[in-house]
Amino acid sequence: MAEFFDALEPKHVAMIEKQPVFFVATAAADGRINLSPKGYDAFRVLSPTQVAYLDLAGSGNETHAHLVADQDDAGRVTIMVCNFERPALILRIYGKGRPVLPQDDGWDELSAHFTLMPGTRQIFLIDIDSVQTSCGWGVPFMSLEGERDTLKKAHRQAEPAAWEAKVAGRTTSIDGLSTRATTHYIAGE
Repeated sequence: MAEFFDALEPKHVAMIEKQPVFFVATAAADGRINLSPKGYDAFRVLSPTQVAYLDLAGSGNETHAHLVADQDDAGRVTIMVCNFERPALILRIYGKGRPVLPQDDGWDELSAHFTLMPGTRQIFLIDIDSVQTSCGWGVPFMSLEGERDTLKKAHRQAEPAAWEAKVAGRTTSIDGLSTRATTHYIAGE
């Protein structure tokens, strides 16, 4: 049975902090729905009504494009976290998000909550509208074997100027929506 909350409760935060993966979903008025799995130590609960996650450059920037799209309901985002151990639980965070890039005001304060990783592109800051929990009885038991280092390794090996030039050229989503490019290479840990 689903339950709704106006904000994250301590028991929700405790469950979130134990999970090695979370999922992010966004959609623009037209085009594809974007659903992305995220790993690493990249998610932070900033308060009962605000969360953020660190985003590394990858194949696309759909979340950014959807959150800043020129539409009435721009910014809508859903985060889903599943407990793959006991007790079974699915937690969804519904809210409005925005990208904060290294060149933006507020970056220094927000990025201080994270250990920056090679290839850090932006941080998504999300104001929570509501939180939903559901049983999760259909979610399998799973254990973490380890993180993939491939993405961080590729970013660590990049030449900063070439990385910045490559990222600067990625300012359009799959559906032709605009994004802003990160202008700083971050070497990270």
